[in-house]
Amino acid sequence: MLGNIGPMQLLIIFLIVLLIFGTKKLRNVGGDLGSAIRDFRKGMSNEDEHAEGKDDSSEKSASSESGDDSGKSKP
Repeated sequence: MLGNIGPMQLLIIFLIVLLIFGTKKLRNVGGDLGSAIRDFRKGMSNEDEHAEGKDDSSEKSASSESGDDSGKSKP
């Protein structure tokens, strides 16, 4: 039954929703959805950058723990 929905039926459904909610309400919903997606993407990219920063710092601490004294002078 749902597999037979064509472009004309979708247009009719969209027009009914537009009449029920109005353009202002639909514009607000669209804006809220867009900002939510943008914030989600920003959060995901910040987490990726944060994870990469942890990898770099763990490599630095591992080399200092291994006794790498190549740049240090002994008294």
